[in-house]
Amino acid sequence: MANSRVVTSSQVGIHERLEEIVRRNLDHPFKKPIAEHTQAAFDRAEAWFESQHKPLIFDSCCGVGESSRVIAQRYPDHAVIALDRSEARLDKHQRCFDDAFENLLFVRADLMDFWRLAEQAGWQLDYHFLLYPNPYPKPGQLQRRWHASPVFSSLLKLGGELCVRSNWKTYIEEFATALRVAGIQTEVEEYRAAEPMSAFERKYWASGQPSWQCAVHLAM
Repeated sequence: MANSRVVTSSQVGIHERLEEIVRRNLDHPFKKPIAEHTQAAFDRAEAWFESQHKPLIFDSCCGVGESSRVIAQRYPDHAVIALDRSEARLDKHQRCFDDAFENLLFVRADLMDFWRLAEQAGWQLDYHFLLYPNPYPKPGQLQRRWHASPVFSSLLKLGGELCVRSNWKTYIEEFATALRVAGIQTEVEEYRAAEPMSAFERKYWASGQPSWQCAVHLAM
């Protein structure tokens, strides 16, 4: 989502097929072949991570990476990998910011593959941020939302303190429901802070929209 418009959807409340799809995905491993470009991106990220000798944080769906910079500053004793599939968004980061952080790496990758590769490599996260991912609000787009995607189990197995935010409350309610289906209890809460972590938060709050989050420790 590229602007601060309120999310609109014909879907009322949690999708009626959510629990069915989550259970199916948890019971059946995702076996789609890994794309070569994501394997190459992971190999580069793995070499960088091994050179850091620090615990790991993911900022997934990082967009232009403003939140990634905040995270890298907040956790200087961690290696932060910022992930997005859009070359345009990552290029915008390079145009907007001159300075770099030694503990921050930007990676263009398909998370459907990258998360699986990280799981297969045995990576364990200290923190995982999913800040304002595109919620795909049409009812027919349910399985494009992370919590209803076939890679949800890999996200869970990466562990750590998971923080998911959106300006669409239904998205967060669904995410919390999917976590409960997986046996992980969490709650939905309104999120506010003195300073925004991302351009999305800045836009939403400036237009008077609330933000919602679920935050939970994944001990898998």
